Amino acid sequence: MELSEKLRDNFDEMVVYKDLKKTNFFSTLSLPAFMRDWLLKKFEDDEGEFDKDDLARFVKKYIPRKDDWNAIKNDIVIEGKTVKFLAKVSVNIDIKTGEVSFALPDFGLGFKETIIESDVWDSCKDDLVKGRDIWGMVELGYRSPDDFDFTFEYERKSSKAKNSKDGKIKLASFKNFCPYDIDLEDYKEARKEFTTNEWIDVILGAVDYNAAGYETEEEKLTMLTRLLPFVEKRLNLIELAPKGTGKSYLFGNVSRYGWLSSGGVMSRAKMFYDQTKRREGLISGSDFVTLDEVQTISFTDTDEMRAALKGYLEQGTFTVGDYKGTADAGMILCGNIRKEIMDADGYENMFTELPLVFHESALIERFHGFIKGWNIPRMKDDLKVNGCAVAEISCQCLRLLFLFNSEYFCSIMHELRSDMTYRSIVDEYIVVPEGADTRDTEAVKRIATAYLKLLFPNVQRMEDITPREFKRYCFDRARRMRDTIKYQLGLLDVEYAGKDLPPFKIYGIDAE
Repeated sequence: MELSEKLRDNFDEMVVYKDLKKTNFFSTLSLPAFMRDWLLKKFEDDEGEFDKDDLARFVKKYIPRKDDWNAIKNDIVIEGKTVKFLAKVSVNIDIKTGEVSFALPDFGLGFKETIIESDVWDSCKDDLVKGRDIWGMVELGYRSPDDFDFTFEYERKSSKAKNSKDGKIKLASFKNFCPYDIDLEDYKEARKEFTTNEWIDVILGAVDYNAAGYETEEEKLTMLTRLLPFVEKRLNLIELAPKGTGKSYLFGNVSRYGWLSSGGVMSRAKMFYDQTKRREGLISGSDFVTLDEVQTISFTDTDEMRAALKGYLEQGTFTVGDYKGTADAGMILCGNIRKEIMDADGYENMFTELPLVFHESALIERFHGFIKGWNIPRMKDDLKVNGCAVAEISCQCLRLLFLFNSEYFCSIMHELRSDMTYRSIVDEYIVVPEGADTRDTEAVKRIATAYLKLLFPNVQRMEDITPREFKRYCFDRARRMRDTIKYQLGLLDVEYAGKDLPPFKIYGIDAE
């Protein structure tokens, strides 16, 4: 049975046809992968056919561009219409006034300009409080100053409600973007029907990559290493890679739960907590925060940011002024690397490529692992699932494929983050010697746990995976990723020179 048919048989509604000749036009729409697959699922019939004109009309009507915002405001504020479209929504509950407001960050609409009235809030709060930014179908209307009504309970109770008589854009309704319930147990059970090699190819297809375009298993697994922070809380990684290997695409387009920041200026307020706005930063409510093109990022206060990062990367907590916060987002640093350093395969000081804030061993040590991005081939058409040609696992050239719905897969990865079963298995398998360094132990175990979740989600106890499988696909890879960090620390700081990882062993076999 071909892999795409096998995927369809086991996952049914959670796969989509990706007809490469028909879906190339999506590239002109600049949509993230999860939204593209949501649209495909909405418009395709059982044979993968859809009407391009219908889809294009839907996109034009319900997925506006930033340039359309003034026209939308005109319809809402001046014309008195209600407008529906897909958007990313943030919610704020004002502690002093009890007022609930929302923001549309992609359109620059802030909390001070909006309101969610009590009856609407009651109907959609269960969805809107699930995270920092929630994708969904919003319906917006206008509450003019003349419509002010003291019967709104939260306004009536407080004499401190500021600007409550100003005109505001109101949320009339909200429908969660995710059109189905995620059943993690079904996902785990279905994984049993695939070999490890097949599953690696399935995951690559889920994030828009063509498995047949890679020459080796190592290339495939290095690419999938980028997904580890998607499935494991507070996993902190550094990747340096040549240009054009797809870093920005994967971290910025695959999951709606992550955040990609490219270049520019980064402050402690933006990353952790803004005291002026009394609002948590990027690290809160995201599964991961990726600083892309990190060598071009400048920090408003190097010492301030370094101190905040050290505390967060170690404990998952941060303190700004009198505010103490917690979060579970992973931190990923991505940057390009010069050819001469890449050719040395990690045996030269690579952290000279990073901004000054990261030129401290105590901070770098808190990153769990290093991704050698030069092991990933430069992106070309035959590596992308929407390229000119795709080969199935059987190497037969096909035009039409069943592949995981990217929107579904990103939701699965998000749910896996909270499953603690895998870490308990890792704790049983990895035998830690006495006197082992705590940070090294935690780094290796955390990375191994992420690999176990990603590649073997069906494993619920030690007996479900052999010691050699665990060693090959989880432990060995985790150890190598940590070993690169360890070696680079020795080049950065003489205190770390010559210090190897603890001699871990695997229960049932000798890890050495």
